[in-house]
Amino acid sequence: MEKLNFSTQIDAPREAVWNLLWSNETYPKWTSVFMEGSYAESDWKEGSKILFLGPDENGGTGGMTSRIAKLVPNDTMIFEHLGEVKNGVEDFSKGWTGAFESYFLLPSADGGTELNVELDTVGEYASYFQETFPKALAKVKELAEA
Repeated sequence: MEKLNFSTQIDAPREAVWNLLWSNETYPKWTSVFMEGSYAESDWKEGSKILFLGPDENGGTGGMTSRIAKLVPNDTMIFEHLGEVKNGVEDFSKGWTGAFESYFLLPSADGGTELNVELDTVGEYASYFQETFPKALAKVKELAEA
């Protein structure tokens, strides 16, 4: 598994960035960079299951099945990926177990936010995330600073 790191400075307070990242209204806006029509299903509580979903290539629903491993409001969100969702069915056989996706919101000296993301990925997806994650963070920055 490969660990990737991404970061951006955002001219907005941590609370605003946090709400933009995880609200049901704005989550689909910044994650559309990964997949148009993406959304998350969860109660957004630490320890809870979360499904990252969107349309798949067969016209069904695909994505990831995960668990919220750590949640500190306005500060830290860590997802533990457990498997994939294919055509609406969870599949835990693909080697995602133990892969984490972590978001850290740090206060910057100017009152803004430094958003850091650490992502574990399997090799075949590394180049995809290296290309798309900076675009997703640019979208978060654009939306938060609007």
